[in-house]
Amino acid sequence: MSELKVYNSYTRQKEVFESLVPGYAGMYVCGPTVSGESHLGHARPFITFDVIFRYLTHLGYRVRYVRNITDAGHFEEEGREAEDKISSKAQIEKLEPMELVTKYSNLFHWAMRQFNNLDPSIEPTATGHIVEQIEMIKKIIEAGYGYVVNGSVYFDVVKYAEHYPYGKLSGRIMDDLLETTRELEGQEEKRNKQDFALWKSAPPEHIMRWQSPWGEGFPGWHIECSAMATKYLGKQFDIHGGGMDLQFPHHESEIAQSTICNHHVPARYWLHNNMITINGRKMGKSYNNQIRLTELFSGDHPLLEQAYHPMTIRFFILQTHYRSTLDFSNEALQAAQKGMRRLWEAYETLQKLPGGGPVASDAALDEKVQQLITEMDEFMNDDFNTAKVLANMFELVPVINSLRDKHYAADAISTATLNTLQAAFKTYLEDILGLQSEQASADNGKLDGVLQLLIDIRKEAKGRKDFVTSDKIRNQLQTLGVLLKDEKDGSTGITYL
Repeated sequence: MSELKVYNSYTRQKEVFESLVPGYAGMYVCGPTVSGESHLGHARPFITFDVIFRYLTHLGYRVRYVRNITDAGHFEEEGREAEDKISSKAQIEKLEPMELVTKYSNLFHWAMRQFNNLDPSIEPTATGHIVEQIEMIKKIIEAGYGYVVNGSVYFDVVKYAEHYPYGKLSGRIMDDLLETTRELEGQEEKRNKQDFALWKSAPPEHIMRWQSPWGEGFPGWHIECSAMATKYLGKQFDIHGGGMDLQFPHHESEIAQSTICNHHVPARYWLHNNMITINGRKMGKSYNNQIRLTELFSGDHPLLEQAYHPMTIRFFILQTHYRSTLDFSNEALQAAQKGMRRLWEAYETLQKLPGGGPVASDAALDEKVQQLITEMDEFMNDDFNTAKVLANMFELVPVINSLRDKHYAADAISTATLNTLQAAFKTYLEDILGLQSEQASADNGKLDGVLQLLIDIRKEAKGRKDFVTSDKIRNQLQTLGVLLKDEKDGSTGITYL
C-alpha cells in the first residue's frame, strides 16, 4: 500500500504524512462561530475533515481531533477588532449571549448529525479558555512582540516579520499588507496597520467581558485557536485544517502567536479546503445567495428548486477534490442525488450476492475488479482524493449489476475477489466517506415532520387562547429534550437539549 501524502499549504507541495508520535495523530480544525445558523459554505470544511478524521483512523492512527466553538470575540475580517460578533448578534436577537451561543451550537450539532459527521475528540469553547488566552498574551508581551494601548493588546507584526517569515502560509507580502489594510476603528491605536488585536478593551455597552491584567475586555479571534490548540495538542502537532478563506489573517496570525509562545510553527501540515460558489458566484450576504443548512434540507430558499437530503449534499461535496472549487447549482445537486442513489442501490445489491466459485471463470474481470479496488486506496493516499475513489466505485457498478442480472456466470469472479469487493464498498462508502442510505435517516426526517406538526397545533391552540393545550405540548417536548421558544416575530425557535 502506498504512503499517505498530503498537500501542505505551508510548503505548497505534497508531502509524505509522518505523525510526530508514531501511531498517533493530532488534528485541529477551526470550528463554527455560533452567532448564527450554519450555511452551505460551512458544510464543506466539516465534511472534508470528517473524512480525513475517518481515514486516519482507518489507517490505524489513534486520532485526537480538536474542533473548537468560537463563542466570543470573533473578528470576521482583517481590521474588525472592535466587533464581537456574538455580543452584537445577542443584542439584535434580544438574547443573553450564552443563550444565543447555546441556540446556534445546538443547531450546528444537529446539522452535523444530519451529515453523519463523527463527533470530534474534544470540542473546546473560546469562553471556556479565557485564562489560557491571557497567559499566552502575557508571554507574547514578555517576549517583546505584544504592546498595550488603552487597555487593548496588539501583536507587533512588523517586528515579528524582521525575524520570522510572516505571510509564508498565505503568500502575502508585508508591503502589500500596508496597501490593503483599510482605515477602520481602532487603527490609530496600533503601531503598524498590519498589527492585530490579541485583547480588546470592552466599551461600556459591550455585554461579554472578562477581567484581565489590562482591564475588562474580550479576546481576539486568533489567540483563541492558538490557546486551545496548544492546550489539547501541545506546542507542535500534526495537522491544522480549515477553509482556504482562513489562511489570512487567521491562520497566519495563529502561526505568529504560537511561534513566539511555543518556539514552533504550531502544525507540521496545514490543510485547506477550497470554497463553494453558487452558480459561479462567491457566496456572500451582498449577493443574497447564502443558503442555510435548514433551507437546503427543506428546499425553502428562492435559489432552490427542491429540498436536498443531507446525504446528497455530502455526496456532492465528496465528488470533487477538497482543494478544488465546488460550484453549487440545482442541476449539480440533482445529478448528485441520482448518482448517490445509483451507487447505494449497487451497494445493497452487492451485499446480497452469493459467493462466486473457487476460481474466477473470467480472469480479466477478476483482475480489473482487484485493480479498481487497489486504486481506491492509492487515491485516498494521494491527498484524500475522494473524487477518484467515487469514480472507481461507479466503474464497479455495472459489474455488480451484471452479477445480479447473471450476465456473467455465478462464478465470474472468485470468492476472494467478491469478498474483497464487498468489504471495500462497506469500508469506503460507510466507514471512510461516511455515507448512509437516504432511508437510514428517513426516520429523522419523519420525526422533524411530527415536531413541526406539534408546533403548528400549539400555535393554533394559542390562537384560540387554549393555553392548557399549548403549555402541555411545550412542557412535554421539554421533558423529551426539545425546548420551544416563542420569538417576537411569531416564529418558534427550537433548541435540542
